[in-house]
Amino acid sequence: MSLQLFMKKNKKVKENVFYAPTKSLLDENGLPLNWEFRHVSTKEDEDIRESCTMDVQITGKPGAYRKKIDTNAYIAKLVAASCVVPNLNNAELQDSYGVKKPEDLLKELVDDPGEYQDLFVFIQKYNGFDTSMEEEVEEAKN
Repeated sequence: MSLQLFMKKNKKVKENVFYAPTKSLLDENGLPLNWEFRHVSTKEDEDIRESCTMDVQITGKPGAYRKKIDTNAYIAKLVAASCVVPNLNNAELQDSYGVKKPEDLLKELVDDPGEYQDLFVFIQKYNGFDTSMEEEVEEAKN
């Protein structure tokens, strides 16, 4: 196999996608607004995961710790990092909802828990996570 095939110029770029995550934000025709999302790189995902990971002391073992990920924070940061439009870092948009962080704005914009969950599933699949944690657990049981 040719080394040339692995060169960056031959690597496919994942195109941005559009998705309407909530029925509460509508366009002038009464249709849910499409948001634009981008692919998150492996490095970005690692950085997000690391920022959401903390050391938790193991009960009964002084000085012993284990790593624990704050799943809710990870989900919010991953989706926020994927979002291109609307710009969740826009201060005017944040101010209109009374928040200061992109992930907090995201939760204000998509404030229906079912829609938020559906958005996360969409982002997971778009970023290459083809199976959910629940599916993996079920598969391991069988």
